[in-house]
Amino acid sequence: MAQHNTCSHSHCHHAATNWWCVALSFTMLIAGLVMNYCHINWFQPQATRLAWFIVAYLPVGFPVISEAWENIRQKDIFNEFTLMTIASIGAFAIGEYPEAVAVMLFYIVGETLQHHAVDRATNNIAQLLDVRPEHATVMRNGKYTQVPPAEVAVGETIEIRAGERVPLDGTLIDEDALLDTSALTGESIPRHIAKGGEVLAGMLATGSTLHLHTTRPHSESALSRILKIVNEASSRKAPAELFIRRFARVYTPAVILLALLIIIVPAIVSAFTTAFHYTFSDWLYRGLVFLVISCPCALVISIPLGYFAGIGRASRYGILFKGGNYLYAITKGDCVIFDKTGTLTSGQFNVTNVQHCNGFDKTTLLTMLASAESHSTHPIAKAIVAYASHHGITIHPAQTDEKPGYGIEAIINQHKVLAGNIPFMQNNGIDTTDIKSDTAVTTVVCAIDGKLAGAIMLADTPKEDSHKAIMKLKQIGLDNLHILSGDKQEVTTAIGNTLGITNAIGGLLPSEKAKYVETMAQADHNVIFVGDGMNDAPVLALSNVGIAMGGLGSDAAIESADVVIQTDSPSRVATAIQIGRSTSNIVKQNIIGAVGIKIIILLAGAMGCVSLWAAVFADVGVAMLAVLNSMRILGKNFN
Repeated sequence: MAQHNTCSHSHCHHAATNWWCVALSFTMLIAGLVMNYCHINWFQPQATRLAWFIVAYLPVGFPVISEAWENIRQKDIFNEFTLMTIASIGAFAIGEYPEAVAVMLFYIVGETLQHHAVDRATNNIAQLLDVRPEHATVMRNGKYTQVPPAEVAVGETIEIRAGERVPLDGTLIDEDALLDTSALTGESIPRHIAKGGEVLAGMLATGSTLHLHTTRPHSESALSRILKIVNEASSRKAPAELFIRRFARVYTPAVILLALLIIIVPAIVSAFTTAFHYTFSDWLYRGLVFLVISCPCALVISIPLGYFAGIGRASRYGILFKGGNYLYAITKGDCVIFDKTGTLTSGQFNVTNVQHCNGFDKTTLLTMLASAESHSTHPIAKAIVAYASHHGITIHPAQTDEKPGYGIEAIINQHKVLAGNIPFMQNNGIDTTDIKSDTAVTTVVCAIDGKLAGAIMLADTPKEDSHKAIMKLKQIGLDNLHILSGDKQEVTTAIGNTLGITNAIGGLLPSEKAKYVETMAQADHNVIFVGDGMNDAPVLALSNVGIAMGGLGSDAAIESADVVIQTDSPSRVATAIQIGRSTSNIVKQNIIGAVGIKIIILLAGAMGCVSLWAAVFADVGVAMLAVLNSMRILGKNFN
């Protein structure tokens, strides 16, 4: 939050939290009013009353006066601490002692309540993300010992028992593990991670004890990076926050000048006409009322708080905004461009169709194909083996010779098996005319002993969540949607048709994706680009708002994206836009409400219709309403 012209300066904050100061002042103020009303004799002399109310004033007045003096020394003369000091000293000067105490007392109470609200918004984020364990159980000298996570080196083995949080990023040594990722991603369903899979700090071991090889030092863990992003988010200001900062610099001196004019102008008028009777203390009182009402606390505190609450709410959904400016910018987006692989699709091949022919049955075809592919590390080979295993097919030993870019030759149970693409089959004299293939899928053909046995069709299929993502975006009024991909045009078009996106362009290099985004921006579109963060860094940086999907472990994504969605759920893009819109609406309500009420009460104050008491209530009341309005977003549901 702003260092100047804000209601959150440290000294005042510490003073505000000393409730005994408030209690003492309040008790003395009430006692003084009662004694005055009951005409207690010893309390009647003016000197006694002045001394009594000065003692009542000091516990709450001194912190504000010292804050005002501190700011003046730093050449920040016009701030609300100065306003309050002038107003309360002025009230003493015209004999309104109880009101002088009340000005400071209610101001301090308002301050304290606002600080509790700010702390709640801050804690909302801190509790959510600061789930770093205090210790790590590391294997040293043949036994496990507990040490602080910062002392664990990369490559050491750590143990996490069921119910404990993972202290450092690492790869899983055990066969598999079930982990609760909700603190990082907002996902309610535990995630299954296989041997060698990445496990991140902050995840919760749910099933059994697990063991990891650490891959990053403590300071660079995914969780530490998230905390850093969130802590830095408050320093990136939204336009409304920057406007309020500039506004306060002009507004405060203007208000002090107007208060002086309220006192001086009637004096000048009365000098030229006998019809108007001027009483200095009355007009000084009006000027002081005007000063108190004009304090811009409501605006200065509620707008940064509104954005901070929005960032906190978004992080509950596993969405990290890198600043209030991006929370604002996402509301202006009118065009959403998705990368295809890994963003809208799973990035993994799935079998979509199996064709068998020439008297070979499906089981034989799958047995031979899967056995031939079982030694290959190619994603397509892995998908075929996984599909066969899922259907209970036994894998046989095979002698294989892989031909990169074409296929595999294998000897399985004395049979010669060929598995690969159509050109590979044609080079080996196999007739493939019986295979009905579609250009939008990848086809792996199989021949056994020189005879065509059939083929398997595979495709990168949309994530389960992708349909929901597109539907949600269209529901909130965003239907200018595009898909960009390096994959074949036919494959990209097929995914576009499945999801209901007509602008699906394939065969693009990363530089061509960047050019496409630039073209859209030149056509006056506010582009939101959604990518999986690895090869999309240039495009993420070029767009108005770059969103990295599932980018928790990806350095490139976290560096170049403005928003990081920590799950693989594209539907969170719509959620991020909804949270941005809600936050912007709340901030607008605060500005209109606070300014509107201020103007009405300022006019009433200048006309002498409002007392100092009412002025203080109005100031604190408007600030509290704005704060409560800002906090509404913390309870909103965006699913």
